[in-house]
Amino acid sequence: MGDEHQNRIAEIKVMQNSILTKNATELNEPTVDILEEGWLHKTMLFFELPSRLPGIWVVGLAFLLAGLTGAGWWLLTADQSMAQLIGILLALFMAVDMTLLISLPQQKISFGSWKAQLFVLALPRIAATLVLALAAIWLPGNWALWLFLLVQVVGTAAFIRGFIIEPFKLKLTAVMTFTDRLPIGTDPIRVLHITDLHVERLTEREENVLKLAQEAKPDLIVISGDYVNLSYNRDKKTLRQVRQLLSQLSAPYGVFATLGSPPVDLRETVVPIFEGLNITLLRHGWQQVEMENGRSLTVMGMDCTHDLPVDADRLAQLVQAAPNSAPQLLVYHSPELMPEATQHDIDLYVCGHTHGGQVRLPFVGPLLTSSQLGRRFVMGLYRNGRTTLYVSRGIGLEGLSAPRVRFMCPPEMTLITLMPNG
Repeated sequence: MGDEHQNRIAEIKVMQNSILTKNATELNEPTVDILEEGWLHKTMLFFELPSRLPGIWVVGLAFLLAGLTGAGWWLLTADQSMAQLIGILLALFMAVDMTLLISLPQQKISFGSWKAQLFVLALPRIAATLVLALAAIWLPGNWALWLFLLVQVVGTAAFIRGFIIEPFKLKLTAVMTFTDRLPIGTDPIRVLHITDLHVERLTEREENVLKLAQEAKPDLIVISGDYVNLSYNRDKKTLRQVRQLLSQLSAPYGVFATLGSPPVDLRETVVPIFEGLNITLLRHGWQQVEMENGRSLTVMGMDCTHDLPVDADRLAQLVQAAPNSAPQLLVYHSPELMPEATQHDIDLYVCGHTHGGQVRLPFVGPLLTSSQLGRRFVMGLYRNGRTTLYVSRGIGLEGLSAPRVRFMCPPEMTLITLMPNG
């Protein structure tokens, strides 16, 4: 058994050394960043402004908002005593939010600014309060007060689950798909897909990434970008820890990576992370990976700019350069190129970016997707023609003022088994 094991290791090393590499021609980056010009990014920047204020000012502003909401209740219902009570109770619930947010870095759960996130959490609380104020006009007795308390307590429970519990419920999702470019009778190819790490600081979640990657026993690993959190993409400690994490990933036939959204994966800070690592960073190129038992896979990767005409043109050039005798795997950060991938008859396309919405509500689904295709490709498995797309919910959390929360959308890694037809 020992000799067979050593022979297998030697065989794999020979195959790894025989991988063919082809780089696409260098292309100019777009001069305008689509995401930074979008309303979502600008909104996140606006709510980030309180992070620059002294803490006592933020507390004062929060309580002022609670008082103004109570005044709104008074104007709508003409019940001054109830309005005062509502204002005080709302301030107490916001104080609970504040305590929760301040505790997160201390518990090594997440590391966003509590000052910025506090006001984002205040929005649904205030909105629900004003809706109940309107309802109070028709509700008998103290029904509006009890409904207010119920809604706010449920909100607190949801915040606790979203901040503390669900972001660490990392799952390994198993998916199977078929292609006629893999000869009948050959062994399947196991691809582990990782995306949207969004590291602030290494936590238990990142430890579980390494544990699941080892347990999955993939033939190769692909990573589709967004390695750092938007709030920490210039932080030297974060960049070192991302490198530390990536250095521990390995698979028999290699680890392949692409870059994520330009505002997140800053090219000047993230690209150097890969220097000296045993990871192939595919920015505009492909590699044909030859495996044992006659298996072969063409891995194509490219930078994501979210400028769809630019990226569609780059994909066309990449497909033209890459061989199609073996199954083709496209690693690209966003699902926004699915229409083009279908036209090019790409076998398998893996991406992230949407986080599955990150926050999903019953009967509503994702509140946001950050995709120019909206809800068309949000999460999970999609098939069109010969192309299979898997949109991962990702692992990490959005940055800036976005609450570090997941709700009904736990993080995931994906093990995709590529099978021959028949």
